[in-house]
Amino acid sequence: MAGGSAIRGSRVGAGPMGEAERGEAAPRVWVSYWCSAGHETRPSFSEEPGMVIPDTWDCPRCGLPAGQDKENPPAPPKNEPYKTHLAYVKERRSDEDGAALLDEALAALRARRGG
Repeated sequence: MAGGSAIRGSRVGAGPMGEAERGEAAPRVWVSYWCSAGHETRPSFSEEPGMVIPDTWDCPRCGLPAGQDKENPPAPPKNEPYKTHLAYVKERRSDEDGAALLDEALAALRARRGG
């Protein structure tokens, strides 16, 4: 005797599939995008008045930006290396400014300690 559920393989709300039950599908527009690696992506958009198609789309295969011009895809983004807090400070201040700030801070610390 086989045990188990009589509704195996079905889900709640499952029934006959068809347009009558789900309604009419919206008209679609397919747009081709190409990335610099040569991958083509064709997302679909619902066709409606005033629709705006994005100029770029992220490639689902490699993650690079993709454009609608196959011969001239967008360039990959430039990855800047991680900068430490000290690197940002050195961009804003010269060594002389840093020395002056250090002397000022040390003078204030010595004045508080009475030395």
